[in-house]
Amino acid sequence: MTRIFAGLAAVLCAGTCISGTAIAGGPVAVEGAAPHVAAPPLAERQLEDEIIYFVLPDRFENGDPANDKGGLKGGPFQHGFDPAAKGFYHGGDLKGLTSRLDYIQGMGVTAIWFAPVFKNKPVQGMPGQESAGYHGYWVTDFTQVDPHFGTNAEFKAFVDAAHARGLKVYMDIIINHTADVIDYAEGKYDYRSKGEYPFSRRGGPGGKAINEGFAGDDNPDPANWAGLTDPSFAYTPVVTPAEKNVKVPAWLNDVTLYHNRGNSHWVGESSLYGDFSGLDDLATENPRVVSGMIDIFSQWIDDYGIDGYRIDTAKHVNPEFWRAFVPAILKRAEAKGIKHFHIFGEIAYEEPSATIAAQVMAESDLPYALDMGFAKAAQLVASGKAGPRLMAEFLQQDAIYPGGAKTALGLPTFLGNHDFGRFSMFVRDMSGNADEAKLLARVKLGHAMMFLLRGVPTVYYGDEQGFISDGNDQLAREDMFPSRVALYNDNNLVGSDATTAQSNFDPAHPLYRLIADLAKARTASPALRRGLTTVRAFTELGPGLLAVERHDPASGQRVLALFNTGDKPLSQNIEVSYAARGVAPLVGTCPSALAAPGSVKVSLPAFGYAACILETDD
Repeated sequence: MTRIFAGLAAVLCAGTCISGTAIAGGPVAVEGAAPHVAAPPLAERQLEDEIIYFVLPDRFENGDPANDKGGLKGGPFQHGFDPAAKGFYHGGDLKGLTSRLDYIQGMGVTAIWFAPVFKNKPVQGMPGQESAGYHGYWVTDFTQVDPHFGTNAEFKAFVDAAHARGLKVYMDIIINHTADVIDYAEGKYDYRSKGEYPFSRRGGPGGKAINEGFAGDDNPDPANWAGLTDPSFAYTPVVTPAEKNVKVPAWLNDVTLYHNRGNSHWVGESSLYGDFSGLDDLATENPRVVSGMIDIFSQWIDDYGIDGYRIDTAKHVNPEFWRAFVPAILKRAEAKGIKHFHIFGEIAYEEPSATIAAQVMAESDLPYALDMGFAKAAQLVASGKAGPRLMAEFLQQDAIYPGGAKTALGLPTFLGNHDFGRFSMFVRDMSGNADEAKLLARVKLGHAMMFLLRGVPTVYYGDEQGFISDGNDQLAREDMFPSRVALYNDNNLVGSDATTAQSNFDPAHPLYRLIADLAKARTASPALRRGLTTVRAFTELGPGLLAVERHDPASGQRVLALFNTGDKPLSQNIEVSYAARGVAPLVGTCPSALAAPGSVKVSLPAFGYAACILETDD
C-alpha cells in the first residue's frame, strides 16, 4: 500500500507540486487551473470528501438582466434593485451561477452552498435605514425562488447541471424567523421576558387572564398548544392588511405561532425568544411549527434532490426542535436515495474554541456546525497575531465534540464569510503590515491550513480572486461581475492589479491556482480527507512551526502537514509515527528520508507549508 501512495505523490508532484508560497500548475477545463483529480462519484462521497464553495447568488453573475427588479414596479424601495448601493440587489441570479459552473469546478470544488434563494420581502427597514433582501434571509415564501434570482424551473436546471458534473448542492435555510411583517401596537420593541410577561396574563402578571388552557411552552402536546389563542401576553402583534397573507405556506400568517416578545439582545432567554434584529421569531416549540418546517424542507429534497442544508441562526432555536427536525430530514433524504446528506448549523461566536459549538451540538443533536473556532484560530495564527500553539491547542479540543474527533472531520471549516468579513482583511488588520507580498503569503498560508488540517474546506466566493472587504456584513459581499459600488471598487485586490470594478473570474489568479492545487491534493489523499489528527510539534512562544500527523485507519495512509507561521525559514527534527519507513512529497518540499526511526527533519521557508506522505509497510 505504501508504494501506491508514493506513486500517487509522484503523479501529483510531476511539475505541479505546491512549494510553500509558489505554485506551478497546468491547464485543464478552465485555463490556468491545476490538473483535475476526479472526486469519488457524487452518491458515494462521504461528508469528509467534500470541498465547499459558498456564494451569494445576487453578487456572483448576472445571467438574466430581465429579472433584476424581480418583476416589481416602482423604485429601489419597492423592487429592491440598486446596483450602486451595497445593501440592495445587484442582479446576480441562478442563470448566472449556472453559467459559471466551469469556473467553480476548476478549483476542485465538489459542493456549492449558496445563500437562501427563497422569495424575500424585497425591502425593509425604518426610514433612512432601508435595505433589500438580496442576501435571502428575509423569507416570505418558503416554496418559491425569489423572482430576483429566477424561477423554480431555473433552480431545478441549476441543480441538474451541478449534479451532472458531480457537484453537490447545499441550500441555506432559515427556521428561526421570517421576514419582518409583524409589528407591535405598543410601538415598543425591547425584549419582554416570560417571567415579567407570562403567557397567562395580558401585559404582565396584573393583566387580564388569557390562554387559560395553555400549560406552558415546555409541554409539546398539540392539545396544550391549542390553548394558546391570544398572542398579546407581552406585546399586541399587528399586521397590515397588505401583508396579512404574504407568507407561504399559509400557516405562517398565524401570529400565534410567533414569540412576539420584542428584539433579542443575544443573551439568556432573549437569545431563543427574541426577534432577530426585528425579524418575526417563530415559536419553534410549537408542534405546528415543527411539522410545518419539516414538511417545507422535506419537499425541497423531494422535488430537487438537494444534498445538504446549512442552517442559519441554529443556536437561536430551541434544542428540542432540532431533535425532531434533523432525523426527519435525514430520513427523507435517505428515502430519496441521498446517502450522505450534510446538515450543519450556524452557531455564531468569535473565539478560537470548540466549546460553544460542541455544547450546542450536544444539546440539540445537531450533527455538525460551521467551524467558527477554526476560522478565528486561522485568522490569528496566519496573521502572526498568535503563535501556532493556539491552533495546536484548538485542534486538541476535537475530542469534546459529540462523537469525538471523528465528528470534527465533517465540520465545514472556513476563513471568513459574508457575516464576519473576509480572511484577507483579518490578516491585513491583525498583522499590521500592508506589504503586498507578505499579505499574499499569509493568505496562502491560511488556505493551506484550511485544506491540510481536519474538516471540510469551505471557500467564500471571491476569496480566490483576492477580495479583501472593508468590514463585515454588507461590506464583505462584493460583486464578482463588474461592480458599481464605490466602497467595493476602491480596494486593491490581493495578488493582482484588479479591482471589483471589473469582472473577476480569472483562473490564473494565484489564489485560484493555490486553491485548485490544494483541492487536487486533498481529493487524492484519504488521510487529508478522513485522517484523524495527532499534533506532533508546535513552537510554544511566538510564530514558528506547527506539525500535525493525520492518519486514515481505513486506507492506512499517514500524512504529515507542516506550517511555518513566521517570516524566517526554520529547520527542526520532529517525531512521527514509528510505522513510517520513508517520506514522499504531496504538497511542497518534503524531507527525502527519515532522520531516524520515529523522527524526521523538516525545513520550511518563511510562511511555508508542506504535506508529506509517511510511507509505511501497512
